[in-house]
Amino acid sequence: MINLNVYILCLLQSKGLLDPFNVHFVDSTELAVDRQYLLAKFKIGNQNIRIYDDIDCDCGKRRNKRDKSVYVVGYRMHALAAINPENGQSIPLISLLAPANHHDSNFTLPLIQLGKAIGLDLKLITADEAYHDKDGSLLAQTGVHVIAPPNRKVTLPSNVDPETYQVTCDDFCEIAMDYVGSDSQGHEFKCAALPGQCSRMPVCPQCRRIEFDSGCFQPIPHATKGVSQAIDLRKSGERIFNLLKKREGLDYARVRGQHNIFAQSIFANAATLLIEMAGTRSTRPHLDRQLELLSAA
Repeated sequence: MINLNVYILCLLQSKGLLDPFNVHFVDSTELAVDRQYLLAKFKIGNQNIRIYDDIDCDCGKRRNKRDKSVYVVGYRMHALAAINPENGQSIPLISLLAPANHHDSNFTLPLIQLGKAIGLDLKLITADEAYHDKDGSLLAQTGVHVIAPPNRKVTLPSNVDPETYQVTCDDFCEIAMDYVGSDSQGHEFKCAALPGQCSRMPVCPQCRRIEFDSGCFQPIPHATKGVSQAIDLRKSGERIFNLLKKREGLDYARVRGQHNIFAQSIFANAATLLIEMAGTRSTRPHLDRQLELLSAA
């Protein structure tokens, strides 16, 4: 199944259809299993164990929806997709399937590794808050930058302006520091004071280091130019899940078992890529019939 998906991706690449899609994103969506029955429930330590008649699936949470429960029994599909930053159009590339109770962050690294293994040029991935690279380990392992909205639960480091994110050295410093760059230890800033501008220069360290976090100081700081645009692009990319569910039929799992549902998701993904290759999503220009008659006359 994966070979079939890779073959279609190679066709897309050979036709140059993947060239404009140079920004990637990772997201997930739930695949509910209809008519699911709980067979047993027990507790081991602090873990609640549930067994359903589809033994591979589990109960997890999803976003608040107007007409659906926040809990869903089934699976969650984690997808890597590509976005064209010019028009916001997105296409799915590869996906992984897991029970619905698995956290999204567990699948960022496998998706990136699988994408690189099949030859995808991954450099920048935009994602939601669940996929933070909070310690820079993902960047160190793969060389791929992950941009996500700042986690609202993470507080700003001391002496950082909450509006401009300008960094100062300490409580007594009023001159914003210059950003030097980052390494495996975090972000480095240096003093931007001109000679004679700061009276504390002889006793000031004139440099500061801020560790990576899941807030505004991710491996690419939130204040960096273009980060907000990359985060906004992810919202356009979520449209592919609507296509996979409503058009390709992934709204509900129509088979039982993780392997069978994964096969269903692969076929749905391949169908989306084939439709993209055929160009049927492009709209033809509407011609006025009266103008055609006038030109013929």
